[in-house]
Amino acid sequence: MKLKAMLLCASLIASAAVMAQAPPAPSPEMAAAREAVLKACDADAKSTCAGKQGREMFACLRENDAKLSAGCKDAMGKMPRPGGPPPAK
Repeated sequence: MKLKAMLLCASLIASAAVMAQAPPAPSPEMAAAREAVLKACDADAKSTCAGKQGREMFACLRENDAKLSAGCKDAMGKMPRPGGPPPAK
């Protein structure tokens, strides 16, 4: 019984360590696309998504596509989505 309890504890600790690892760094393409969006959508983010940052800001921009400037829409369209197909060229 003690052996089972120790094995359970060891497996829980190991799984917690795996889950605590930082997510992988974005690819150079993703980082460049993100920078382009931040630059092109700065005014849009301030007016449409005030107070939001990071993923929350990107989600807000996607949800408010109709309100975005042409430059911001263009930059958003070129941004690859994680796990999805690459954007159309």
